Amino acid sequence: MSDRGKAVVVGVGPLEGLGGALCGKLASEGLTVFAAGRTAASVDAVANALAKEKGRVHGVAVDSSRESDVLTLFKKVDDTDGNLDLVVYNVGNAAFGNFLEMEAEVFEAVWKVTCLGGFLAGREAGRRMVEQGHGTILFTGASASLRGRPPFAAFASAKAALRSLAQTMARDLGPQGVHVGHVVIDGAIGGKKIKEGLPQLAERLGDDGMVGLEGLAEAYWALHVQPRNAWTHEIDVRPYKETW
Repeated sequence: MSDRGKAVVVGVGPLEGLGGALCGKLASEGLTVFAAGRTAASVDAVANALAKEKGRVHGVAVDSSRESDVLTLFKKVDDTDGNLDLVVYNVGNAAFGNFLEMEAEVFEAVWKVTCLGGFLAGREAGRRMVEQGHGTILFTGASASLRGRPPFAAFASAKAALRSLAQTMARDLGPQGVHVGHVVIDGAIGGKKIKEGLPQLAERLGDDGMVGLEGLAEAYWALHVQPRNAWTHEIDVRPYKETW
C-alpha cells in the first residue's frame, strides 16, 4: 500500500453506506481519509472501524451548509502532511413533500445542504488543488439531477443545481489540472439506510436490484485514477435490472 496523499469524503453516515464504502476504498488505496458528516458519533464509528483494518481514517463532524464548519474541516486537512488528492461531496437530502404545501424554509434547507455545501467544499478543494496543480473533486448525483418529478421539487432542484455547479467547475478548473466529476446514481443504494429503513423495498428489489456499494466505490476510484488526457466528467451507475 503506497502513500498517495489525502482524501476527504463529505457526507458520511453509517459504515454500510456510500460514504463509508468510499472511505474504506480510499483508505485501502493508501490515502489518509477524512470522513466528514453531520453526526459525530457516526463519523467516529466509521473512522474507528476502518482504522483497525485499513489505517489512517479521521472522523470530523461537519454541517456542510455552514461555511465555518467547512473551513474548519479543510484546516484540519491542511494540518496533516501530504497533498490533497481527492474530495468527494456525497451530501444530499432526498426530502420530499407536496409542492403547494411546502414551506420556503424546507426548500431552502434542502438547497443549502445539497448545493451550497457542494459549492463550499468544491471551492476549498479547488483552491488547494489548483495551487498544487492536480487533484480530483467528485460530486454524488441522482436521477433527480437530470429530471424533476413530484414529490421531489426541492431535492430535484438542488441536485440539478449541483450538477450545473460541477459542470462549471470542470470547465474552469480542468485546464488548471483539476479533474471534476459527477456521478449519477440511478437507483436505490444497497446500504443500511434502505435495508433497515425500508426493508420491504429492499426485499422486493433484492441485492441485484439495488446499486452495490462496492461497485459504486470502484466507480469513484476509477474516475480518480483516469489519466489526464482521458478524463470523464459524468458517469451514471445503475443495477442491470433498473428501467431507464
